[in-house]
Amino acid sequence: MRREDLHDGIVSDLTSFGPHTTVLLETRRRDGSWVATPVSLVVEGDRGYFRTYDAAGKYKRLRNFSEVRLAPSTLTGKPKGQSIEAKARLLHGGEAEHARTLLATSYPILHRRIVPWMHRRKGWTTEHYEVKTAA
Repeated sequence: MRREDLHDGIVSDLTSFGPHTTVLLETRRRDGSWVATPVSLVVEGDRGYFRTYDAAGKYKRLRNFSEVRLAPSTLTGKPKGQSIEAKARLLHGGEAEHARTLLATSYPILHRRIVPWMHRRKGWTTEHYEVKTAA
């Protein structure tokens, strides 16, 4: 399946991704091109949550453009379905803690242990995002 075909789909909300999954997150550069990165996503109701660190390219791109595309994917980032368009919002305080708890519960090895340890070891700040579709 070509990546261009993924953006013509009819999926319009996050519930099609299931409660937690790996998705291909596409963020936009200043020149308008899209960059795809696989991330762990936890879906709660009509919102999804993911995390990154403050030195990551996607974090820097999300500061400029909140529009994102999400498509189900393999762990390595190979798209497995149609994409949806959404908006990402950086979380703070209690909202970020809630996202952290959801990710740690859904991915106990990866997001409770490995990711926080790696971020601390490298001196990075962990940032949590909420994604929500416009529909």
